Amino acid sequence: MAESNLDLSFLGDFDWWHLATILILIVGAAFVAKLLTIYLKKSLTDKIKRSQLDLLLKVVNYSVLVLAALMLLPVFEVELGGLLVAGGFLSIVIGIASQSVLGNLISGVFLIVERPITIGDNINIGDVAGDVADLNIFSTIVKTYDGVYVRIPNETVFTSAITNYVAHVARRFSYVVGIPYDADAGRAIEIIRGVILEHPFALKNPEPTIYVDELADNSVNIKVMIWAPASEWWGVYTDLLWKIKAELEQNGIEIPFPQRVVWFQNELALGRGVRSGEMSDSHPDYSFPRTGADNAAPPGPDVDDDEGR
Repeated sequence: MAESNLDLSFLGDFDWWHLATILILIVGAAFVAKLLTIYLKKSLTDKIKRSQLDLLLKVVNYSVLVLAALMLLPVFEVELGGLLVAGGFLSIVIGIASQSVLGNLISGVFLIVERPITIGDNINIGDVAGDVADLNIFSTIVKTYDGVYVRIPNETVFTSAITNYVAHVARRFSYVVGIPYDADAGRAIEIIRGVILEHPFALKNPEPTIYVDELADNSVNIKVMIWAPASEWWGVYTDLLWKIKAELEQNGIEIPFPQRVVWFQNELALGRGVRSGEMSDSHPDYSFPRTGADNAAPPGPDVDDDEGR
């Protein structure tokens, strides 16, 4: 009968302490993996897709199991020196090769936990502005105002300044309304205030702010600042602007436009002289002065040249 080459001599050194250590590590790893799974399910169920959540849970479970296995190796008298060196080199190679991938993964986890943005938010990240269409582990999808979908790596999202226009329930916008200098500014302010208060989505609290802001070249500029629900502010912005203009015009206050009056003194004097029939010596002579060359006779034909022909 052939002898087995499997060396089981290390089992002779096992005692109840080793068995207890192994059982504790196995049960502890399973318990920790279960707790992490339950916590992640409760925290991320409504934040990411089910497929992405399942993938994340598997990664967490396998990571806990690998850590428990490494902790069990000394119990079996396995030398970890060479394994740690090989693992160190391997981790360096993998880290360099997948630096951006790991950065996006870690940033995605932080974004999911911190939640600075959620699906449906109207945001601005760098040069990209629009609504968040999807939030994945590795990237964020933004639908721009033109209907174009832009994929932004999560590392870029996490390290960039994020402007979230709907994080607050209300949003303020403003106009600059110009009126003529001879118009009653107080009356114009009351008309504008009345138009705003009649709008169903213009908030009464905080109340609108209306005041004379600038005495410009061609108009008295009135600053109008209005609060509206964050989900309705664009409709309120476009609706109120035209209503304010129409109401001011109905009350005899027109919106002025830039004007310039330019005076040309010489042309005006010339125009007055022409209308009165005064075409006298006072009319300026714009002709060029004559020179001696103007009175000279044209050169005659060259006789020598004609004879040579």
